Amino acid sequence: MNNCSVFPGFHALSEPIRLQIIELLQGGSELCVGDIGRELGIPQSKLSFHLKTLNQCDLVITRKHGRHIYYKLNVAQFSCLEEYLSQVQ
Repeated sequence: MNNCSVFPGFHALSEPIRLQIIELLQGGSELCVGDIGRELGIPQSKLSFHLKTLNQCDLVITRKHGRHIYYKLNVAQFSCLEEYLSQVQ
Protein backbone atom coordinates (compact mmCIF):
# COMPACT_ATOMS: atom_id res chain seq x y z
CA MET A 1 0.00 0.00 0.00
CA ASN A 2 1.29 3.50 -0.77
CA ASN A 3 1.69 6.37 1.69
CA CYS A 4 -1.85 7.73 1.65
CA SER A 5 -3.66 8.06 4.93
CA VAL A 6 -6.99 6.29 4.61
CA PHE A 7 -8.54 6.72 8.04
CA PRO A 8 -8.88 10.54 8.03
CA GLY A 9 -10.29 10.31 4.51
CA PHE A 10 -12.97 7.83 5.49
CA HIS A 11 -13.82 9.87 8.57
CA ALA A 12 -14.23 12.98 6.38
CA LEU A 13 -16.56 11.05 4.09
CA SER A 14 -18.89 10.24 7.00
CA GLU A 15 -20.48 13.72 6.88
CA PRO A 16 -23.39 14.23 4.42
CA ILE A 17 -22.45 17.85 3.60
CA ARG A 18 -18.94 16.75 2.63
CA LEU A 19 -20.41 14.08 0.38
CA GLN A 20 -22.55 16.75 -1.29
CA ILE A 21 -19.42 18.84 -1.87
CA ILE A 22 -17.61 15.85 -3.37
CA GLU A 23 -20.55 15.07 -5.66
CA LEU A 24 -20.57 18.70 -6.81
CA LEU A 25 -16.85 18.60 -7.61
CA GLN A 26 -17.02 15.33 -9.57
CA GLY A 27 -16.03 15.44 -13.19
CA GLY A 28 -13.14 17.84 -12.69
CA SER A 29 -15.13 20.85 -11.53
CA GLU A 30 -13.17 23.55 -9.75
CA LEU A 31 -15.31 25.85 -7.63
CA CYS A 32 -14.84 28.53 -4.98
CA VAL A 33 -16.69 28.42 -1.67
CA GLY A 34 -19.26 30.96 -2.91
CA ASP A 35 -20.11 28.82 -5.93
CA ILE A 36 -20.39 25.69 -3.77
CA GLY A 37 -22.60 27.51 -1.28
CA ARG A 38 -24.97 28.74 -3.99
CA GLU A 39 -25.21 25.29 -5.57
CA LEU A 40 -25.89 23.52 -2.27
CA GLY A 41 -27.81 26.26 -0.50
CA ILE A 42 -25.40 26.21 2.45
CA PRO A 43 -23.95 29.36 4.05
CA GLN A 44 -20.27 30.06 3.41
CA SER A 45 -19.48 30.04 7.13
CA LYS A 46 -20.75 26.46 7.44
CA LEU A 47 -19.02 25.31 4.24
CA SER A 48 -15.62 26.66 5.24
CA PHE A 49 -15.34 24.15 8.10
CA HIS A 50 -16.21 21.22 5.82
CA LEU A 51 -13.86 22.37 3.05
CA LYS A 52 -11.06 22.74 5.58
CA THR A 53 -11.67 19.17 6.75
CA LEU A 54 -11.64 17.84 3.19
CA ASN A 55 -8.44 19.76 2.50
CA GLN A 56 -6.70 18.48 5.65
CA CYS A 57 -7.51 14.91 4.57
CA ASP A 58 -6.13 15.59 1.07
CA LEU A 59 -9.51 14.86 -0.52
CA VAL A 60 -9.51 18.25 -2.24
CA ILE A 61 -6.80 20.39 -3.78
CA THR A 62 -6.90 24.16 -3.40
CA ARG A 63 -5.77 26.93 -5.72
CA LYS A 64 -5.76 30.56 -4.73
CA HIS A 65 -6.73 33.14 -7.35
CA GLY A 66 -6.99 36.69 -6.06
CA ARG A 67 -9.21 36.68 -3.00
CA HIS A 68 -10.82 33.35 -3.87
CA ILE A 69 -9.73 29.82 -3.10
CA TYR A 70 -10.83 27.23 -5.62
CA TYR A 71 -11.41 23.59 -4.73
CA LYS A 72 -11.25 20.46 -6.84
CA LEU A 73 -11.10 16.77 -6.02
CA ASN A 74 -7.75 15.13 -5.36
CA VAL A 75 -8.31 12.09 -7.55
CA ALA A 76 -5.10 10.43 -6.35
CA GLN A 77 -6.37 10.36 -2.76
CA PHE A 78 -9.70 8.86 -3.83
CA SER A 79 -7.77 6.21 -5.78
CA CYS A 80 -5.87 5.42 -2.61
CA LEU A 81 -9.11 4.96 -0.65
CA GLU A 82 -10.49 2.79 -3.45
CA GLU A 83 -7.32 0.67 -3.44
CA TYR A 84 -7.60 0.19 0.31
CA LEU A 85 -11.23 -0.93 0.04
CA SER A 86 -10.41 -3.34 -2.78
CA GLN A 87 -7.94 -5.10 -0.48
CA VAL A 88 -10.53 -5.58 2.27
CA GLN A 89 -12.51 -8.76 1.74
